[in-house]
Amino acid sequence: MTRASRTQGGAVTLSKEGLPAWLDPVVHAVETVQPLQLSRFLPPENGTGRQSAVLILFGEGERGPELLIMERATSLRSHPGQPSFPGGALDPEDGDPHGDGPLRAALREAEEETGLDPAGVQLFGVLPKLYIPVSGFVVTPVLGWWREPSPVGVVDPGETARVFTVPVADLTDPGNRAVAVHPSGHRGPAFLVESALVWGFTAGVIDRLLHFAGWERPWDREKQVPLDWRS
Repeated sequence: MTRASRTQGGAVTLSKEGLPAWLDPVVHAVETVQPLQLSRFLPPENGTGRQSAVLILFGEGERGPELLIMERATSLRSHPGQPSFPGGALDPEDGDPHGDGPLRAALREAEEETGLDPAGVQLFGVLPKLYIPVSGFVVTPVLGWWREPSPVGVVDPGETARVFTVPVADLTDPGNRAVAVHPSGHRGPAFLVESALVWGFTAGVIDRLLHFAGWERPWDREKQVPLDWRS
C-alpha cells in the first residue's frame, strides 16, 4: 500500500490486500487480460515512444463504485477539452519505466492534476502497456483503490478544466453509451456522462474493463456521436 504523500523516491508497491469484494472482477480482469484484448495499438517493438502512465482510480461514492476523471483544459495543444484519466509522461525521477516508474508517475501526475493525496490510494494492478499513435505515447494504465478519499479539484486551470467522479452504474447504463465517429473514419466507444463525452483512449480502456469484469450491459452499437476535426 502506498503510504507516501510525496511519491518521488518513495516506495510504491502493488497490493490486493483488503480490497472491497466488488473489485474482485476487476482484479481478475487485470490479471488475465492480454494486450490485444485491450487495443490493437500496442507499443512499437523497437522501443520508441514516450513512456507515460495514467491512474484508473476506483472509489466508492453515494451511488456505489465510481471512477475519477478529469477534463483537460481547452487551451492545451494535445487533446484539448477531452475527459481523461489523470496521468502524463514519466519524469526521470519517477524511476525505471519498466519497473515501478509508471506507478510513481501515475500517482505524481494525479496529485499534480487533481490535488488528491496519494497516501490514500492503494495501487493494486497494472494493465499491459498501450500505444496512442497520434501522440506517440506508450501508456501504462495503473489501477488503484481510493481507500481514503481526499478532496480533489482543479489545481492548474491551464491544464485541467474540471475534476469529477463518474458512477460505474452510469458507465454501464446502455442509455449513456454510443460509438464516437471521427471525421478521419476512426470509430470507438464513447460514454455520455456527467455532461461530458468520454471517448478516445480513456473510453476504450473503460469499455474493455467493463467487458472483462463482466459489468457490461447490452447497448445500441448503432447509436453514433460525431466528433469534429479539432478532437
